[in-house]
Amino acid sequence: MFPKPKAALTPNTYAYESEPMVKATGFREYDARWLFSKEINLMGIQALGMGLGTLIAELGQKQEIVTGHDFRGYSASIKYALISGLLAAGCKVHDIGLAVTPMAYFAQFDLDVPCVAMVTASHNDNGWTGVKMGANRPLTFGPDEMTRLKEIVLNADFRTGSGGSYQFHENFPARYIADLTNRPKLKRKLKVVVAAGNGTAGAFAPKVMEAIGCEVIPLDVELDHTFPKYNPNPEDMEMLHAIRDAVLQHKADVGLGFDGDGDRCGVVDNTGEEIFADKVGVLLARDMSALHKNAQFVVDVKSTGLFVTDPVLQKQGATTTYWKTGHSYMKRRTHELKALAGFEKSGHFFFNAPVGRGYDDGLVSAIAICEMLDRAGDKTMSDLKDALPKTWSSPTMSPHCADETKYGIVDKVVRHFEDAKAKGAKVAGQAIRDLVTVNGVRVTVEDGSWGLVRASSNKPELVVVVESPVSEQRMRDMFEAMDSVLRTHPEVGEYNQKI
Repeated sequence: MFPKPKAALTPNTYAYESEPMVKATGFREYDARWLFSKEINLMGIQALGMGLGTLIAELGQKQEIVTGHDFRGYSASIKYALISGLLAAGCKVHDIGLAVTPMAYFAQFDLDVPCVAMVTASHNDNGWTGVKMGANRPLTFGPDEMTRLKEIVLNADFRTGSGGSYQFHENFPARYIADLTNRPKLKRKLKVVVAAGNGTAGAFAPKVMEAIGCEVIPLDVELDHTFPKYNPNPEDMEMLHAIRDAVLQHKADVGLGFDGDGDRCGVVDNTGEEIFADKVGVLLARDMSALHKNAQFVVDVKSTGLFVTDPVLQKQGATTTYWKTGHSYMKRRTHELKALAGFEKSGHFFFNAPVGRGYDDGLVSAIAICEMLDRAGDKTMSDLKDALPKTWSSPTMSPHCADETKYGIVDKVVRHFEDAKAKGAKVAGQAIRDLVTVNGVRVTVEDGSWGLVRASSNKPELVVVVESPVSEQRMRDMFEAMDSVLRTHPEVGEYNQKI
């Protein structure tokens, strides 16, 4: 018997040390995220492990699983609590120790293990923890599995079993690094700033980039789970500006920034200008579709419209499908369509063969970017970027909105724009040309300017992105149009950043 988890317990009490606490909202659409000690305790993590082991058996999968943890002060203890639950459920656990998330995905293939549970809060601020899970490589859980996992854990509907065992795989990172670097060296000598924001990728990224032939300028690669400089998130302008300064100081060819768990890569060009990940995706799609006829790509609804309108991609016969934002959704859709690659604006890139194994790995993305530059002759990163048709794009902007209310708010925003289109109402002074409602609402008006509102899948926030192929002012007009609708809902708070 194991007690049913409580929704809330007070730290530093008998109950907190004697009962599991699991807040229901921590079960997100495709992974799990909680504020540790405020929304989940170690017994709650143990319950999660028992629930995951139970679900794996229910799915008919072999109860064998890879575990790893990111570099935060509490991640190791959380992983061991999770492992204790997995063992109680009868799982054979393969622990690879401190790791970036894609190293755990790689281990599923390298060790021939079907399931994964990676303890990471990814790019979330300190205080957050979470688990990325899967039972069918290279895929991770989607809403169906997460909903069932939530039911099992919150109802303590565990099936404990015998046969659990534990194996630690010593020096596993060396196998991962060898796999990434088993390729011809770059012909072109590239000077590359490698930034990790003191997160987990700092232990591995410089070695990998040096091994493929780059001259590496390390930036904040020392592991420090207090994140003293900035949060390791290559979508945040603070990290991008630090990379910019290093690129200009060292006259580097490119700056590459990795997020807290190493599955994303941000890019700054040789002039110090950041290239948002969706534009990097267009550049990679151009490069890859020149090598592979009739290449198919998947991109998320936050991404630039250039994937459809770019004349080079059209000429090379590339086709693109827009899909739901979220690493699990994108991974699954890229896998289902057997697309060459999937690109998400947040920087999660999914390369199928011959480049990758279908999962998101910031280092695979970094290598693909360097190989693209290697094939570009004497063209610089800014040359490649400037060859794209000009658009004005915002960063990802996130106004606060509680987990309990954010989906309801987005439903109302979707209905607002559906009604506006039906009535012929104008948005930012123009008629609506197209609505995409596969994930929130993406509103495109007559001149091709568009704005997106959706619910964040892993934080108590909404997500707003705008772009215009016409002018910066039209981009700002679209932001005002989208924001004015959000401001009619008092539950929507302040933005983390704005244009």
